[in-house]
Amino acid sequence: MKTKNIYKFYFLLGLLFFFSACTDDLNVTPGDDDEFLSEDFYASSDAYKKALAGIYGNLSLTGTGDAGSSNLQGIDAGTSQYARTLWYLQDLAADEPIWSYENDEGGAVKAIQRNTWSSTNTILLGFYSRAMFSVALTNEFLRQSTDENLTARGHTSSVGNDIVAYRAEARLLRALAYYNLMDLFGKAAFVTENDPIGTYQGPQYERAQLFEFVESELLDIENDLADANQNEYARADKAVAWMILAKMYLNANVYIGQDKSTECVTYTKKIIGSNFSLAPEYGLNFLADNDSNEAGINEIIFPLVSDGVVTQNYGATTVIINGEVGSLEGNAADLGAQGWGGALRLRKQFAEKFLNGAVPLTDTRNTLITDNRDIEIVDIGDRDSGYIITKFKNVTSNGTPGADPTFVDTDFPMFRLADVYLMFAESVVRGGTGGTIDEAVDYVNLLRDRANSTSITSNDLTLDFLIDERSRELYWEGHRRQDLIRFGLYTGGNYNWVWKGGSPNGIALPSHFNVYPMPANSMASNPNLTQNPGY
Repeated sequence: MKTKNIYKFYFLLGLLFFFSACTDDLNVTPGDDDEFLSEDFYASSDAYKKALAGIYGNLSLTGTGDAGSSNLQGIDAGTSQYARTLWYLQDLAADEPIWSYENDEGGAVKAIQRNTWSSTNTILLGFYSRAMFSVALTNEFLRQSTDENLTARGHTSSVGNDIVAYRAEARLLRALAYYNLMDLFGKAAFVTENDPIGTYQGPQYERAQLFEFVESELLDIENDLADANQNEYARADKAVAWMILAKMYLNANVYIGQDKSTECVTYTKKIIGSNFSLAPEYGLNFLADNDSNEAGINEIIFPLVSDGVVTQNYGATTVIINGEVGSLEGNAADLGAQGWGGALRLRKQFAEKFLNGAVPLTDTRNTLITDNRDIEIVDIGDRDSGYIITKFKNVTSNGTPGADPTFVDTDFPMFRLADVYLMFAESVVRGGTGGTIDEAVDYVNLLRDRANSTSITSNDLTLDFLIDERSRELYWEGHRRQDLIRFGLYTGGNYNWVWKGGSPNGIALPSHFNVYPMPANSMASNPNLTQNPGY
């Protein structure tokens, strides 16, 4: 049963444990004196659920103080929140949004959105460190929750029964972190619960090794996870494992040079055949009550939680919604946010995917505001140029504003069913077996019918159509860079967008930009790490 009372699970029950693994080591290996290593902590019967809450909490919070606190030494909260930095690296670095304020995070934003980054970019360091922190938290949880430790602490059989699912969820969260690191950096330090605590430096795992590990982990824990859409809200279940696997298989040509379209068909069909369904309206997925409306109940497979009271942080949805308000302060009430000085606008190439007859004007996914604005962004600092959108809102489905106009209640939908339908269709078009073109057309038309758009036929279902349709359906949800790379459109000059490569009209990017450079500080603290070629 999904309910926002899960916040008590994540952020109140877990408060004692959350971030107690803080360490000065940027490779994030817990130290021997950390609180969660104490026997007193684990004497309580609910300690393990609190500890698991800390791992989930790492996806939303950055420290134990106010919204600006950070438990990663020397790394600002704004450059290390999991969803925010992931969104920067996947969407801001591609052809959809662009910030008017480029001095944020010491110029790191400017480098990301202009594709001029280097290994010293603080956003790269922030995400790498945050993801490795997930790994560290999971490793210690697994060390503390062995059968031997449970028996030694005298815990009842009920705790022992729960711990199987807890351990599976923790391993999934570690797999998610390594999946993101594999996608963004192509490599990472590899550390598990079997490695020593303290000064141990994990060896470098390349993409193929990370792919094999994540795949094997998810397959191994599948039966220990709750059935699809049957766990507490925002806790992982079988469908989340299937989703990560499907994403890996969809991108396997990029990651390991192998086509795994058939495997992607298999795992998307598992999700489609489970307990999920589309919300009746597209916009329900992006509102302040998307944890409890029909989107949260039926469509969102895995959210990263946000609450204006309990989880105040500068995460992805807080950034997006305050940035959407931008220069049109009159829309602040409609979006439930006060807005920031910087404005998020749309790059011309993305806006055109809704314009010029690409889809009918009735398409409800089109939330562009174009009146009295120019589609061109000649000066990035001019927040009044460029179209803007109102997709995400800190307002509930009945029009009630969120609890706070700065820290939003809107959860970030990391994975949702609409993406599964499009992944299935793409895998079939790419030659995957186990599904048909007619099925793929039907799934795409479910999305277009919901959006009050035109239906397509099998003749329309091409890769060129799908890359644009993915943008129309999934924009600003953290998928775009990955999609463009898979379609061969990110680097090179086959597709240029404004300010790509730092040029007003866009220029070709060298192929090594398909992965980010390893953060210089991370390499300095772990000599096993090497820089990606070209950087």
